[in-house]
Amino acid sequence: MKKKETPSSKEASGRRIESIMRRPVVTCRPDDSLHTAAGLMWDHDCGALPVVDEDDKVLAMITDRDICMAAYSQGLTLNAMQVRSAMSNELHACHPDDPVIEAERRMGEKQVRRLPVVDLEGRVQGILTLKDLARETARASEPGATQQPREVLGTLREVGEPHREKPHFV
Repeated sequence: MKKKETPSSKEASGRRIESIMRRPVVTCRPDDSLHTAAGLMWDHDCGALPVVDEDDKVLAMITDRDICMAAYSQGLTLNAMQVRSAMSNELHACHPDDPVIEAERRMGEKQVRRLPVVDLEGRVQGILTLKDLARETARASEPGATQQPREVLGTLREVGEPHREKPHFV
């Protein structure tokens, strides 16, 4: 009878973010106009951009929704507003060596659909999205897969919870 192989410690703790993150990452700067940020999102078919400083250190994220809400609430053209006026106030990120399951938990807890992946100095290395988690989960039927569909569904449910009690539409 053949002895069953034991997984390495890296495999036992699950796949690492670096194995499924997207790169290269399109970024913008705080002084860019919202028009520039929206154009980058359109050109690269993405809904969010890490906002970085001159050393490529991630400062915040900006989403297509942030841009829309800034245009609505400030009543200015996108060319007249800077990214800094609409970017997130809080940064939630992960590291390439983190387990995917940890990033999944963070996304659900913080209700974010995307996490910038940063090195120890905070420089952008990649981005992890719900789409990346879904792709990884689709591989769950493969031998040695660690992501389970139930875990990703839980993350989707948490991310989709309303942020506040009042309805969005009156």
